[in-house]
Amino acid sequence: MKWEEVRRTYPDKFVKLQILESHMEGTKKYIDDMAIIKVINDNKEATKELVHSGDNTIVYHTGNESIVVEVKNIRGYRGAI
Repeated sequence: MKWEEVRRTYPDKFVKLQILESHMEGTKKYIDDMAIIKVINDNKEATKELVHSGDNTIVYHTGNESIVVEVKNIRGYRGAI
């Protein structure tokens, strides 16, 4: 499914989606194709779903004209080695 179709089908909603196809331009990830997992009506629920999202799932609002994710390289992360 393309973003334009998602926006038309679910206006002014949060959607949890599976990224099926994307491409990078610099530090920006452009989502080209996606599958809708869930439509979310509540801001708090959207935040909760986003926190529990994995690598290829995101929560995004259909009020945005395009679907672009800023990818940051976190250096010096103090996690498990």
